[in-house]
Amino acid sequence: MPKQELLFDLPVISQERPLRLAPIKNRIWTEQKAKLIAKYLQLFVLITKHGVYIDGFAGPQYADKEDSWTARLTLANEPRWLKTFFLCDIGRAQVAALKKLIASQPVKPKRYIELLETDFNKSVHRVLSSGKVGDRVATFCLLDQRTFECDWATVAALAKAKKTEKIEIMYFVPTGWFERAVAGLKRDKVARMEKWWGNSDWKPLLKMNNAARAMAFCEKLKKDLGYKYVTPWPIYERERGIGRIMYHLIHASDHREAPYLMGRAYRNATKALPPEEQLKLEFLDLKRALDEQ
Repeated sequence: MPKQELLFDLPVISQERPLRLAPIKNRIWTEQKAKLIAKYLQLFVLITKHGVYIDGFAGPQYADKEDSWTARLTLANEPRWLKTFFLCDIGRAQVAALKKLIASQPVKPKRYIELLETDFNKSVHRVLSSGKVGDRVATFCLLDQRTFECDWATVAALAKAKKTEKIEIMYFVPTGWFERAVAGLKRDKVARMEKWWGNSDWKPLLKMNNAARAMAFCEKLKKDLGYKYVTPWPIYERERGIGRIMYHLIHASDHREAPYLMGRAYRNATKALPPEEQLKLEFLDLKRALDEQ
């Protein structure tokens, strides 16, 4: 049996700091965030050449906008080297859409796609104990929760699942409408927030601005779960032609090249998904950046 490649099969670099990122000038809107993640995963799989994709809240958030559905774009990505998918959601409409999506997939290449019709907080251990998430298998998890549905214990389980490089995570935090989202919790508000944050220390977040909330979450991923590289990426909502930050996409990885790849994806998310040849050029550009540092 051939040896499985490690996550990001690139030359070993001694420096611990991440690659330098050029300033980000463009903005990603809420409707474009699925393209952002799909862009990143194209680079991810071009380097790993294999992988597992876990989506804890996989159903479409906009029933009439398929281009805003991350699971659909990810399954359609070329090259089709991601071979294992765990798609989880609990809503009736979301589950129905996922079943239709899975049924529409081509026979080749052969893929393992499992639909979990349950709360991801309850099914995460089923995914991690499936035998598909090996220690040497590149694994990516998207947590595109609506507000506070994802328990901190779930994030911790993902982070502790592998002995070497942790499962790479993209986690959406509603930094721009945090107070309104908290106020909108109807029952057991304190209990829900404590599960989401992992303890009772969530209230200071109410007094922070967007950037401070995002950084507080980044520091928590580093300090509590040991991720080496955690970066917040703002997601805007169109408003009067300018827009304001609605979410921060928190990207957590143990590999120093990951923030660099994410920067490239963020710059290009508003463009059409690139063909494989363009991805190869971006991969060579990454290797040149490594050689220069």
